[in-house]
Amino acid sequence: MRYLILSDIHANLQALDAVLADAATLGYDEVLVLGDLVGYGGDPAAAMARTLDLAPAAIIRGNHDKVAAGIESAESFNDVARASVDWTRTVLPAAALAQLAALPAGPARVGDQIEICHGAPFDEDYYIFDTNDASRAIDAARARVCLYGHTHIPAVFTLDDDRMTSAPGLADDELRLPREGPALVNVGSVGQPRDGDPRAAYGVIDTDHRTIRLRRIAYDLDAAQSRILDAGLPPWLAFRLGQGQ
Repeated sequence: MRYLILSDIHANLQALDAVLADAATLGYDEVLVLGDLVGYGGDPAAAMARTLDLAPAAIIRGNHDKVAAGIESAESFNDVARASVDWTRTVLPAAALAQLAALPAGPARVGDQIEICHGAPFDEDYYIFDTNDASRAIDAARARVCLYGHTHIPAVFTLDDDRMTSAPGLADDELRLPREGPALVNVGSVGQPRDGDPRAAYGVIDTDHRTIRLRRIAYDLDAAQSRILDAGLPPWLAFRLGQGQ
């Protein structure tokens, strides 16, 4: 089975469309969505519709989805994130807000080999940045391969003879997953990469061949930035897209 992995789309329709077009050339069977369909970007309704039309085999919510839907407050958000989610709430129709509210919390199992979460298996809002965080996540995971998002930074963590190893800063790579040991994988963000590379990020995991392809693809960045500025959102959100921040 080949799963297309989408995480942290953040209402960036231009990036999402580029990713879906590129993924079609690679081929996949089902889609997994790791949360944060909205927030930051200028096309929340269209990005949501495009994602849900894929009929994902599994989809979970992110923290921006929860706040936009009114499940949680924006108290923990910085001023820019709060302005974005407040705007998102005002422009989404009631039906779309209901769809966001109905997104399930992670983690979620996908077959017998994969688990997906937004932040971490033990806390959907927790950021996994280093080997200590990864060790906790692997201990809490219920499947051999755990896919996560939230940080917007591609990374792979594995255990080798009970020793944690990491491969941060990955770009366009195909990696072989351990035959038996656990793996914790972040394919990066579709809509707002934060690793210094502004190209959209996604992944394809092949459970039969135990490989995962981390993919980067350029998209119409100018159009995505214009959508943010035209919406009256903070200009920093447009600037950071170009910087991969």
